[in-house]
Amino acid sequence: MDTASPATAPRSLGAEGSPVSAIGFGCWAIGGPHWRNGDPIGWGEVDDDESIAAVRAALDAGITFFDTADVYGCGHSERVLARALKGHRDEVVIATKFGYTYDEERRESPGTDASPDYIRRACEASLRRLDADVLDLYQFHLGGEDLSSAAAVRDTLEDLVSEGKIKAYGWSTDDPERAAFFAEGEHCKAIQQAFNVLGGNEDTLAVAERDGLASIVRGPLGMGLLTGRMDRDTTFSDSDVRRGWDFSGSHGDQLGKLERIRDILTADGRTLAQGSLGWLLARSPAFVPIPGIRTVAQAEENAGVLAVGPLSSDQLAEIDTVLQAAD
Repeated sequence: MDTASPATAPRSLGAEGSPVSAIGFGCWAIGGPHWRNGDPIGWGEVDDDESIAAVRAALDAGITFFDTADVYGCGHSERVLARALKGHRDEVVIATKFGYTYDEERRESPGTDASPDYIRRACEASLRRLDADVLDLYQFHLGGEDLSSAAAVRDTLEDLVSEGKIKAYGWSTDDPERAAFFAEGEHCKAIQQAFNVLGGNEDTLAVAERDGLASIVRGPLGMGLLTGRMDRDTTFSDSDVRRGWDFSGSHGDQLGKLERIRDILTADGRTLAQGSLGWLLARSPAFVPIPGIRTVAQAEENAGVLAVGPLSSDQLAEIDTVLQAAD
């Protein structure tokens, strides 16, 4: 936006990396239902027309970074994203991920594969589904992979850069040792980690900041919990990955903490979602939050943080004080 503050101005995917909007669009939900060992790993039923409208609304509102994965909907998320961005590909940066195996017809993900041959096949498949000549950012999806095998993964990704298949790569992991290992690669530009106003791994963030990487933030709204649209009676469909949430336990505790900081997050006319995203934008210049979006309303609300900007340093300090007292 013309009057963007430093925190809402475009950010970078690593040193000398692609410029992206300060927040992105998480594409997990638009993949629709998919399963692993009989358990849901998607967000329930989805309307593709609404998903496409949401992507285009986000683009119109200034969001230029879209994060997906081949396993989201077992290929469906990538296909829907390609349809939505047709004619706009040169205006955006797309990140996708690999590492989980999947059956597109059955919508099941039976296992994992981090072998060099599989990575190459997965890359070609994502290129086809995304209707792309090159992948902007290719991320390793298996956050707990042993470092002994991660070396071959990193080497394969460097080869894919040399071959013009991908521009850069990263690892979706919350572990600082793994993040630091990947950061040694010449074309590693990002680490994706879970982080939000209620918690996250500070050591992993420190690796990204030290090594000049983007810290792409998954779960910036706590999988919906930080939007203010849940209470202790909330339930989810059988095809929703959140169906097992127990609000009498840890998720209920998180709701309690959210209530303690609600007024700070919603100051200056923000919604809770905008306040939560604004906290991240103020917390670190490395952060690029990717809230999950599946509707036009969500796209417009989340993109609104680009206009209202980050929280102030005083607000960050006040939130820290309140949450420390709650622990």
